[in-house]
Amino acid sequence: QVQLVESGGGLMQAGGSLRLSCAASGRTFSTYTMGWFRQAPGKEREFVAALTGSGRTTYYADSVQGRFTISRDNDKNTVYLQMNSLKPEDTAVYFCAGHFSGSVYLRKSYDHWGQGTQVTVSS
Repeated sequence: QVQLVESGGGLMQAGGSLRLSCAASGRTFSTYTMGWFRQAPGKEREFVAALTGSGRTTYYADSVQGRFTISRDNDKNTVYLQMNSLKPEDTAVYFCAGHFSGSVYLRKSYDHWGQGTQVTVSS
C-alpha cells in the first residue's frame, strides 16, 4: 500500500515556475512508475507526466513537453514536477499517482492517488 501527499502548489504569474512534490509512504516506492495528472474546473482529469521507477524513462503530455520536468528521488520516496514557463491554462489541481497496470497516459492505469494541490497561474 502506498500513500501519496502532494505539496508545492500556489499562485504564480504567467511565465513563472513552481515545483510540486509528492511524498510517498511504502517500502516499494522505487518499483512504481509515478505519474502526475491535473484537473481544471469542469474538465476531465488529464495526464501530465510520468516516470518509471528507475527514473530512466519519462512521458509527457504534448501541452507540457519542454516546459515541465518530472523527476524522483527514491531515497526520499519523493517524485517532483518542475513547472517552468507557466501559462494560465496550466491552472488546475495537480495529483500524483502510482501506476498499477496499462498505459501510463490513462487515469485508469493508476491505483493510488494523492489528495491534490492547487496551482493557479494568473495572466
